[in-house]
Amino acid sequence: MTLRAGGASAAPFDSFNLSLGVGDEPAAVQANRLRFLQCVVARPTWLRQVHGSDVLQISGDTPEHPQQPFDAAWTSEPGLACMVSAADCMPVLFATRDGSAVGAAHAGWRGLAGGVVEATLGAICEGLGVPPADVQVWLGPCIGPRQFEVGAEVLQAFGHNPARPDLAYFVPHARPDGSARWLANLRALACLRLQAAGVQHISADGSCTVEDPSRFFSYRRDSRTGRMVAAIWRA
Repeated sequence: MTLRAGGASAAPFDSFNLSLGVGDEPAAVQANRLRFLQCVVARPTWLRQVHGSDVLQISGDTPEHPQQPFDAAWTSEPGLACMVSAADCMPVLFATRDGSAVGAAHAGWRGLAGGVVEATLGAICEGLGVPPADVQVWLGPCIGPRQFEVGAEVLQAFGHNPARPDLAYFVPHARPDGSARWLANLRALACLRLQAAGVQHISADGSCTVEDPSRFFSYRRDSRTGRMVAAIWRA
């Protein structure tokens, strides 16, 4: 998982922005990507993310920049990096316990509610013929539960009643004008869905991207900003 420091980009993308789609200078992004790939030592696949749930199986024939949109990828071939970018959304990395396959998913609230983690898990399990209990998952830095203010549509997308929300996932947080809002726990929602799908081994980075501007890009905090990347690959 990359952080925001140590790159070539100028403000407001300072400095290790890895996205070409946010308005940063292409030359700076390419310099950052070259530095990134010196650490990854695997062939990248840069996904066109749309907050959906489609999963790409990466092989040696997969182009570096697929034209179709995908918000997750997996592979059982060595030397191919599964990667997702984020700046508040949660990167989710998957690996079978024996290391025979890896995957990555981009999970904002839309993708999470739409089933992107279940779709990624299912693709790995079906592709290798293994049960979910054989897959371990890592949840990366994302917008935290003190900062993720949402409206009723988000609760409803997860099947929660705004009048009686489960406080483990949605805490009432009315605005000064009295309008109803809630603070959502994206990480807890992901754990709930993964556990319901049969995953038994989940670890997480508890960092909040909004609350740590020195380490993380945050779209919610800054609007115009860069993107970090989480990557996983088989050696």
